Amino acid sequence: MVISVTPRVESLASSGIQAIPKEYVRPAEELNNIGNVFEEEKKEVGPQVPTIDLKAINSEDPVVREKCREELKKAAAEWGVMHLVNHGIPDDLINRVKKAGQTFFSLPIEEKEKYANDQASGKIQGYGSKLANNASGQLEWEDYFFHLVYPEDKRDLSTWPKTPADYTEATSEYARLLRGLVTTILSVLSLGLGLEEDRLEKEAGGLEELLLQMKINYYPKCPQPELALGVEAHTDVSALTFLLHNMVPGLQLFYEGNWVTAKCVPNSIIMHIGDTVEILSNGKYKSILHRSLVNKEKVRVSWAVFCEPPKEKIILQPLPEVVSEAEPPLFPPRTFAQHIEHKLFRKTQELNANNNGAISK
Repeated sequence: MVISVTPRVESLASSGIQAIPKEYVRPAEELNNIGNVFEEEKKEVGPQVPTIDLKAINSEDPVVREKCREELKKAAAEWGVMHLVNHGIPDDLINRVKKAGQTFFSLPIEEKEKYANDQASGKIQGYGSKLANNASGQLEWEDYFFHLVYPEDKRDLSTWPKTPADYTEATSEYARLLRGLVTTILSVLSLGLGLEEDRLEKEAGGLEELLLQMKINYYPKCPQPELALGVEAHTDVSALTFLLHNMVPGLQLFYEGNWVTAKCVPNSIIMHIGDTVEILSNGKYKSILHRSLVNKEKVRVSWAVFCEPPKEKIILQPLPEVVSEAEPPLFPPRTFAQHIEHKLFRKTQELNANNNGAISK
């Protein structure tokens, strides 16, 4: 049996090709809204992803504190995504995390291959590229490095890059501080639903079971960026997702029927509300559809940390306090694993419908 190995996108990009392989070309219905990301980012008209200043989130002045928290809840309810500034994680640590990730990705591919994952056998941590997992065989213009970073006792440090030397220390410290920010954000969102402040965090797994998974996305320069996507349109299954990037634009959000390009805000962390919090809040907080564009001029790197509940131990469903006769539950009870399966199944169904000439909802 011959196992086909997906070529690294970085290899394709550096091979001098002028046209991308057909597996990377998006379907016709997507191509009419893929623009030049640098031009898109400059647009000042239309809606813009909100920026939330967290400086006052725990202020002793109740008026100042409430104003900050209201802005956060409003952004979570209306957008489901925001730039966080004054988030409490030191800029120098974030710069170390970025430098460590970029140094790893600057290694020769054969060095990175020592950390290759093996999705077919279930070994998902490590260096990889997307396998074709649908009937069209479509691929995304990115390579990545994926690993669990918190809780510390659940990590497998043998899968972590040994080069650069600072990788483990910087990434571990970032994960630890980010975990504190997760508690703060979930507390505010809990109170915003009229719940006890630790309720959402408990329902998503608490300190012991909520997992922080890091995915460093590496998007090489693309000779035909108008035909490809770095990551196709999706919502995150997580409770929350936190995103750093190397100040190259690429993230787009589907807001009020249009794709909106997120600006590059210095010293910010982008935060997404994921499906888990959308389900628990019965849709009061939104998990927004988003995707990633690529470009010809600059390599883009982003660091996503997905805060995920355990796969089987918790039943995800709208909390009783946020359900009423007027607002019945919008989501059926499922484990996190079942929710992921449901999304994959639905995507396959939509793809098959498209291939049969139907239009998916």
